[in-house]
Amino acid sequence: MSVRVVRAEFTKLRSVPSTAWSLATAVVLVVAFAAMYSTLRVTRPPADPAAFDATAVALAGVSLAQIAVGVLGVLLVTGEYATGLIRTSVTAVPTRLPLLWGKSVAFGLVTAAVAVPAVVGAFFVGQSVLRREHLDVAFGAPGVARAVLGGALYLVGVGLLGLALGALLRNTAGAVSALFGMLFALQMVAGMLPESISDDINKYLPAPAGLAVTYVDHDRYSLGPWAGFGVFCLYVGVLLGLAAWRLRRRDV
Repeated sequence: MSVRVVRAEFTKLRSVPSTAWSLATAVVLVVAFAAMYSTLRVTRPPADPAAFDATAVALAGVSLAQIAVGVLGVLLVTGEYATGLIRTSVTAVPTRLPLLWGKSVAFGLVTAAVAVPAVVGAFFVGQSVLRREHLDVAFGAPGVARAVLGGALYLVGVGLLGLALGALLRNTAGAVSALFGMLFALQMVAGMLPESISDDINKYLPAPAGLAVTYVDHDRYSLGPWAGFGVFCLYVGVLLGLAAWRLRRRDV
């Protein structure tokens, strides 16, 4: 992968209208939902304030923003296949694989640049609302900074997951459906299983595993923060590997 390829992918990102709209939507969802959900929790104070997770309340919008970021990742690849631009890209980068890695690096950096200030802003917005009932928590409290920045890492991972599915399936409808299936449908299926095995399976699924890094407190129903995020990264890595194999072995 060369700097030239990454710069070309940055240019593509800037020229696609859906990039700005999707990332702006993600920011609005993260920050606005933090304010709304925090307000709701203030009007309905918890019975046990000691067990209240103020950080999770402020980061509630991450679960919504993942839709916008993941779909954008899909569109960045499938859009090239739909318009035929992929042939030009492959001609410019005949070894092909640097094209996928360059797109992943460019999209990951752009997503991180947007997600980090969004989740940090959401945290402080949420805490300013929760402070009315003395439910807020300091950014420097144990596990809080990791959980907040973990929200940004998770959004970057979801974006790359969507990009990988787009590169692997090369069809917008199919890749978006697969993305939603991995993030939501698998949990619904796991929930239909007997409770004795459902809980053990659920924490290893993509979304619960990835979101573990955003939790301050953990219980037996979730993996540890970095263990969970590691499992999530494994899903992303496997799909990117499969996408690379198809890009290298199959015609565009």
